[in-house]
Amino acid sequence: MKKCLFIVLLVICFVSCKNESKNKNNAVPNSVNESIGNEISSKWIVLFDGTSLDSWKGYLSDDVYEEWTIDDGVLVFTPSNEGGKNIITKNKYTNFVLSVEWKISEGGNSGIFWGVYEDEKYKEAYETGAEIQVLDNDKHPDSFVAEDTHKAGSLYDLIGYSSEFINPAGEWNVCVLEINHNTNQGKVSMNGHDSITFPVHGADWDAMVAKSKFKDWEGFAKYQTGHIGLQDHGDKVSYRNIKIKEL
Repeated sequence: MKKCLFIVLLVICFVSCKNESKNKNNAVPNSVNESIGNEISSKWIVLFDGTSLDSWKGYLSDDVYEEWTIDDGVLVFTPSNEGGKNIITKNKYTNFVLSVEWKISEGGNSGIFWGVYEDEKYKEAYETGAEIQVLDNDKHPDSFVAEDTHKAGSLYDLIGYSSEFINPAGEWNVCVLEINHNTNQGKVSMNGHDSITFPVHGADWDAMVAKSKFKDWEGFAKYQTGHIGLQDHGDKVSYRNIKIKEL
């Protein structure tokens, strides 16, 4: 009798252990799923690695304009007689951190856009996309107007950035732009220095725009989701190490 009871208990124990092992092998704890998800979402996406323009297209064009070339791992814009050769990312973004290195030519001007809405009625990317200025602060005329809101690193025509943190023409600068509509905050830092901050939508943003050159522009900054863009302003400019992280 005792022997039979022992055998029954042994069988029950074996089945129970087998089921437990099966459950462990097939189930992934929520904490692991969350950890994996957070790791994936926090990864940087390379938009330009020095070898390919696969992430880019021309604004209002399926192809990247020939004025944009890759030279020794650097994205270089060389102006032609015809302007408006802006490029934009193929993908659209809403909340993100963007890191871009730029180098402007002597006396040059360019810009980094976000929230660009591509439509035939807007002939230029700047008609919808807000801009972080790329500029030779020492020699370009824009540097000396609009209460310094046209200097390099500025939220163009809206908030200025201190020129003491900007490297001169011919030297590389690192711009980090964060746009977060969930927290209604934008940030810009140049070369690792303190950020300027600003709202990205709502009454405070509208009040800033109302005091700027964009106050009567139909589409300016109206699209929270849009393309990242690089500007043709008629001057030679270089970009490298462009990457983005969605928030």
